[in-house]
Amino acid sequence: MKKYFSVFKISLAQEFVYKLNFIMWRLRNTIQILVFFFLWSSVFTGGSEVSYFGYTQSSIMAYTFLLVLIRSIVMSTKSTDVSGYVSNGELSNYLLKPINFFKYLLARDSSTKILNIIFSIIEILILYLILKPNLFIQTNMFQIFLFIISLVIACFIFFSIVMLANSAPFWVPEIGWGVQFLVTVIFVEFLSGAFFPLDVFPKPLFEFLKLTPFPYLVFIPIQIYLGNISLLENTKNILIGGLWAIILWQVMNKVWKKGLKIYEAVGR
Repeated sequence: MKKYFSVFKISLAQEFVYKLNFIMWRLRNTIQILVFFFLWSSVFTGGSEVSYFGYTQSSIMAYTFLLVLIRSIVMSTKSTDVSGYVSNGELSNYLLKPINFFKYLLARDSSTKILNIIFSIIEILILYLILKPNLFIQTNMFQIFLFIISLVIACFIFFSIVMLANSAPFWVPEIGWGVQFLVTVIFVEFLSGAFFPLDVFPKPLFEFLKLTPFPYLVFIPIQIYLGNISLLENTKNILIGGLWAIILWQVMNKVWKKGLKIYEAVGR
């Protein structure tokens, strides 16, 4: 574990080397909060008692602010670089080292997540003081505990999905970036609830989406925090999310091993 902790410390130090990338990531999240805040503020003009799609003004504002925190925890990753490693042969440098490649990536991701969590909390506090929204605050410690569990599950689901996308260049080196964009932006961002609550969809479509891993990245953790669902439903969602995390991790490992068998280290 000592070597992975060293990777964590080095990665944390590297975050301050590429300052512009980090600033742009934070700026993107802040702009997203502002867009959602003013959008939903215009919808809930009737006051705090008005409810749309099962959300009050305070709960939808909590959803908006939670997006920043959850995105910082779940979707902040350096693992998207791996497709480039496969395409240009740089992966060989890591395969020759006495480390578990996945543990190495998780250690790097942990540094990114911790730094983003800290800055997310600062941004949320500043925006809260400036905008003074009518915000729902969860005080039930058990709900918060379930919320934390759901975030851990979401992190493993997201990591597995990203690594599956990273495996594409083993077979077609030229499509690495395209697959990353298609998976992380089109599928993950849109279908996870990172743009809007998924329960605004028609019920049949919403129920179908709950059978996929995507809602367990953002939408379900937020619903657990807000307390919008029963304890039985919470337990069911935790179990389904955990099952998806296990399935995707196993699939990722198998696909990765098959990819390594045909890896030719082109470019090295």
